[in-house]
Amino acid sequence: MTDSIMSKAATMEIPINSNGDTGTLAEDDSLEQDLQQVMVSGPNLNETSIVSGGYGGTAEGIIPTSSIKGSNMHHSSSSSSMTAEETTRGVAVEKIETVKKWGLNTYKCTKQMISERFGRGSRTVDLELEAQIEVLRDTKRKYENVLRLARALTNHFYNMVQTQHALGDTFADLSQKSPELRDEFGYNAETQKLLCKNGETLLGAINFFVSSINTLVNKTMEDTLMTIKMYENARLEFDAYRSDLEELSLGPRDAVAVARIDAAQQQFQVQKDKYERLRSDVTIKLKFLEENKVKVMHKQLLLFHNAISAYFAGNQQQLEQTLKQFNIKLRPPGADKPSWLEEQ
Repeated sequence: MTDSIMSKAATMEIPINSNGDTGTLAEDDSLEQDLQQVMVSGPNLNETSIVSGGYGGTAEGIIPTSSIKGSNMHHSSSSSSMTAEETTRGVAVEKIETVKKWGLNTYKCTKQMISERFGRGSRTVDLELEAQIEVLRDTKRKYENVLRLARALTNHFYNMVQTQHALGDTFADLSQKSPELRDEFGYNAETQKLLCKNGETLLGAINFFVSSINTLVNKTMEDTLMTIKMYENARLEFDAYRSDLEELSLGPRDAVAVARIDAAQQQFQVQKDKYERLRSDVTIKLKFLEENKVKVMHKQLLLFHNAISAYFAGNQQQLEQTLKQFNIKLRPPGADKPSWLEEQ
């Protein structure tokens, strides 16, 4: 009996901490220490190591004797549990690190933006590129006004054509029911039908004009402006990290400061490369946009002028020839969607 008691006593779990005192390592306390140390020091995920005693604990993990007593099945279960725990904890650390980097970057950019707004911070300015960007924004505003007016013209003219169509039908009906005015109602009905036909042809030309301007303004120009927005954000980040590096360079030069300066230099170089790449993209897009704008507007303005002139001159043949010249196909009456051949 005494031997049995001594044997059980020898196999009891007696955790020993680094000071040689007995104590317990609660899992909740360990996780709380993990989060506290991550928030304070922001460890790199690639340099993080997990030990059984908790993050920042002793080098040797405490493994109770009961976990190694028995078959290999118990050892395998314990290893799997530790692996799952390490994976979960590693994912949590990675997420916290990502949030920390995002918060730091947001802080730097906000600080730079406020400094620029109040005239205390310097900003990188490309005078030639900034002028081109301002010209583009002004051009887009003016083209949006042209688009708005062209759409209004289309709506008004469409209503007029519908009125002419209804008036022509009414004249034709009265021509049959009023023998004494048959000829007068008859040629007025024919005139309104001809005007209606020419009006539908002109509407086809104006709709093509509106569609092309809409594509130029809301797709081509908007795509370039999105790249410009990315460039402006990159410029702000570049100046934020440049200012941060300048502040660190003016401080003391001890070992910790030198390490921080080196890290800031690396981050600054990353932002500089991003800024220069986007600046090059904006320059190229502005060049191609200008060439495309001239080409598109030359064609569309010629179409608009020829179609309007032919319609109001009453030259039906010239009006139809204008649509053929610009490969514009009118949809048949009552067709809501273009045919398969028209879409090709």
